[in-house]
Amino acid sequence: MYIAFVRSLLLASGLLLPLVGLAQAGSDTSLAETLKANRWQKRVLLLCAASSDQPALKQQQTLLAQDKAGLQERDMLVLDLVTTEMSTADKQFLRQKLGIAEAPFTAVLIGKDGGIKRKDTAPITPQRLFGTIDTMPMRRQEAKGKKP
Repeated sequence: MYIAFVRSLLLASGLLLPLVGLAQAGSDTSLAETLKANRWQKRVLLLCAASSDQPALKQQQTLLAQDKAGLQERDMLVLDLVTTEMSTADKQFLRQKLGIAEAPFTAVLIGKDGGIKRKDTAPITPQRLFGTIDTMPMRRQEAKGKKP
């Protein structure tokens, strides 16, 4: 099975397509492999939802669409994880390794170091998300133009 990456992030106008790393539908890449591949490269925002039409997921997508430049500037990879479309192994990884329980919606920010930096069960504004990221030591170095 595969993870449904960014399926509903594309919205009708495709607003978010340029700012996220997309895996092709049907990919055999597991969530664990995806996170490992992006460690030290990208900050990953997991948008976990019970279904692709979950209102909080749609609201979160709309909020993120308002600041594409901010997401790109912070090396963000945004992934939709619709639990009904995920493999059993990926669901287990979410529960056991990331501590994400089945819920209608959960947003999880994972830092470049692979650690969970923030969990929210309601949509979060880009300003609050970026506020969390901008206090991280690695992000501060990046903002100063230094490579961490």
